[in-house]
Amino acid sequence: MNFKIKNFLKALGPGFIIAAVVLGPGSITVSSKIGATHGYSLLWVILIGAISMSVYTTMSVRYGVLHEKSLLTMISEKYAKWFSVAIGICSFLAALSFQFGNNLGVGMGMQTLTGINETVWPLIFTPLAILLVFYSKNLYKALEQIMMFMVVILILAFIINLVFIRPDLEAAAMGFIPRAVSGEDFNEIAALVGTTFVLHNAFFQSYLVQGKGWKLADMSKSIRDTKIGIFLLALISTLVVITAAATLKPLGISVNSAADMAIQLEMLLGSYAKYIFGFGFIAAAFSSLVVNAVTGGGLLADGMGMGSSMNEKMPKVFTAVILLAGMVIAVFFKGNVIYALIMAQASSILGVPLIAIGLFLVLNNKDIMGRYRNNTLQNLMALAGFVLISVLVYFMYGKLIGYLTM
Repeated sequence: MNFKIKNFLKALGPGFIIAAVVLGPGSITVSSKIGATHGYSLLWVILIGAISMSVYTTMSVRYGVLHEKSLLTMISEKYAKWFSVAIGICSFLAALSFQFGNNLGVGMGMQTLTGINETVWPLIFTPLAILLVFYSKNLYKALEQIMMFMVVILILAFIINLVFIRPDLEAAAMGFIPRAVSGEDFNEIAALVGTTFVLHNAFFQSYLVQGKGWKLADMSKSIRDTKIGIFLLALISTLVVITAAATLKPLGISVNSAADMAIQLEMLLGSYAKYIFGFGFIAAAFSSLVVNAVTGGGLLADGMGMGSSMNEKMPKVFTAVILLAGMVIAVFFKGNVIYALIMAQASSILGVPLIAIGLFLVLNNKDIMGRYRNNTLQNLMALAGFVLISVLVYFMYGKLIGYLTM
């Protein structure tokens, strides 16, 4: 029995990595704030985002187990070099917007634990991340082990807490039914979609599968692993929303700091809640900070034809650029940190329609995918996800222009 469990967990590498990278401080902040302000009413957004993420990520996995060539190399050869470069740049910029939030999250968590100003901590954690990227002999294996631990700890903390707070399960179930929303709520909805439907990470899943060494014989296992990772990701976001709805909303608490979010765990942990939450927040931030940078840096390098493996030089160089840029922006940022985290989470979707198009074209190309190309249902679901992300991109473009010109 123990042997079976051990083998099962060993097979969950890429799924845990995708969950850990998307589950950053922005995800926890957005989920906490929405639960505190809207209660259970927006849980359906997480469900739609998770389904869309699952469709595109499993598409990426099917490519990864069939081919040794990277996805962007194939796009460059079959379509156009400029197309692969453009996807690499979009992925890099999406990762950079997340990175800003990851650094803010590290700072917020450490300030909660130590009282030392949040702007100091990115200057410490970023060099640690760079050391991990450049000096780990097998970066994939190191990331897999660290991310598995981080995700499990976060899930256990919130699940145990739910037993104590006893949320309104009927209201929570009703929250999964889609309903009309006002235009004022669209930035938060876009951010909530951004906590689960992150296309540059879906695209990178093929690289993780190739890094794991999985082949055609492992297709069903790799798709199962991916779906479990996305389920865990959606589960954590759902648990945070439900917990905030049951604890923060009745008290009328508006989330403005990590300490405010930590009130969710006070039923379970009492006065230690803010310290445990701060540690969890740092875990989410640091795990996302590292893997997000690896994703963006790796895709930019591969898009430009400079290497696709996480152990090659140029992907590591571009990864370091993302880490350093995110650090600098976070250190010199002046403004509302919570609002900035939400905007960073939402703005990460701006470049992703191009990523979706590239993945869609490859997975429908018979010469590339053979009998494993998309079927009609998969195409319909992929198109629905593309429409969703395009509508949110259109809305967020206007919001960001307004935010930058304030």
